[in-house]
Amino acid sequence: MQYQTIQTSLADGVATITLNRPEVMNALNTQMRAELLHAVRELGAAARVLVLTGAGRAFCSGQDLGDRVTAADIDMERTLRDEYEPLIRAITDCPVPTISAVNGAAAGAGANLALAADVVIAAESAVFLQAFTRIGLIPDAGGTYWLPRQVGFARAMGAALFAEPVSARDAQAWGMIWEAVPDASFEAHVAARAGKLAKGPTLAYRHLKETLRASLGNDLETQLTVEAHAQGACGRSRDFKEGVLAFLEKRPAKYEGR
Repeated sequence: MQYQTIQTSLADGVATITLNRPEVMNALNTQMRAELLHAVRELGAAARVLVLTGAGRAFCSGQDLGDRVTAADIDMERTLRDEYEPLIRAITDCPVPTISAVNGAAAGAGANLALAADVVIAAESAVFLQAFTRIGLIPDAGGTYWLPRQVGFARAMGAALFAEPVSARDAQAWGMIWEAVPDASFEAHVAARAGKLAKGPTLAYRHLKETLRASLGNDLETQLTVEAHAQGACGRSRDFKEGVLAFLEKRPAKYEGR
């Protein structure tokens, strides 16, 4: 597939998808959503870690309000169901670890696209903005799911009602994201984080992602069963045997993801 609104790369097990409409702060139009969905599915199956980032000064400014396709289609429920929901699910269900590298402003659906990843790393200059009430809407693209679970009910409600920007540092302190790092070292830091995951036990990572996400809806008894089943699968893997052997031999492990 020839992409027009995103750029992709794959090297050393790290796949990078860059939202590439910097002239509109990487706003999401119908074409970009389709291309992102295709790229996440394709690269998620080929890589050992997947990184999402933006070109220019923004990560993503959210829905492109000037998109003629959207303007002509007033059925917002259908757009969410048919376009946003598959994309969010593709990111959360990706079999390898996903990182949102938030290089700048992440607003509206762009903020919640970022929060769908397993790990969010932001430059200190980045901000997160639930801008929806500014135009008479509610948070979507998973925002009403992620926010209360990540930052608690009070902060989620305030961020959504007031639609005020949350700095990267505050987002880290609130538990909305994993870490905020200085702009000058942002790209190198993300590359190092992604490189570490790419060399890790990707089979264990897949089970870890599945069990942690399952815990959000499970009681303790159910979750202990899920956990034991996943750990059993990890314990039978070649990666586990390699990890133990490498530990005993005092050398770096060479994981194969099986």
